[in-house]
Amino acid sequence: MNILFTICGRAGSKGFKNKNLKEMNGVPLVYYTLASIKAYVDAHPENSVSVSVNTDSPELVDCIRKQNTVKDIFFVDRKESLAGDTAPKVEVIKDTYLTLRKEKSFDVVIDLDITSPYRRLEDIENIISEFSSNKEYDIVFSVVQARRSPYFNMVEKKENGFFRKICESNYTARQQAPRSYEMNASIYAYNPVFLASDIKKTILDYNCGITEMPDYLVLDIDSEEDFEMMQFLHTYYCNIDSKLNDIYVLAKNL
Repeated sequence: MNILFTICGRAGSKGFKNKNLKEMNGVPLVYYTLASIKAYVDAHPENSVSVSVNTDSPELVDCIRKQNTVKDIFFVDRKESLAGDTAPKVEVIKDTYLTLRKEKSFDVVIDLDITSPYRRLEDIENIISEFSSNKEYDIVFSVVQARRSPYFNMVEKKENGFFRKICESNYTARQQAPRSYEMNASIYAYNPVFLASDIKKTILDYNCGITEMPDYLVLDIDSEEDFEMMQFLHTYYCNIDSKLNDIYVLAKNL
């Protein structure tokens, strides 16, 4: 299998300035992503893996180039039209894929988010396995089981001004409601045919599949408070999850 791993990180951030350049527990945030790719490459020599970084941040490029473990990384300059807050990330991934496919064909494109460093080798393996199980998939993404249900205890403001359940239902207990999931913004597997198409809707309007991760891996970084909490919890979870700690050890040694 030919796999393209993409890492997308634009310069700056209105919500949390330069979040892609932060260090978590002494390790640059992007190194956790690179370490998970390294773990996959080591575990699956039967696959051909390419890595591409799409960014407009010279500082991020310099940080990645300082490590010597994950080699032959292809850097794609972020187009100005894709550098704003509202640019859909799928368009950035699409641009990366279209650039790389000029040199090589790919069976799947795996995007790993820099700001979701709680990721294990088996999570990447699971999403590739699920993607390979159904040729009709456009996208497979990682999720955790939701602690709230739109059928039971999540509400929104309706046209009459009152608040009601998001999804109409008559369930009297949360356990009766259909199982709901939260996307944890960690791993996305894209069908190259889908990426090459004219994507006019949100990705959730296409043929989606999921792989489930433990619910403590739902955290991602959108604010300073998120970062401080994740950094504190990271030490704890590495102590109880050896597979998460494996990635931390790899990241420290890049």
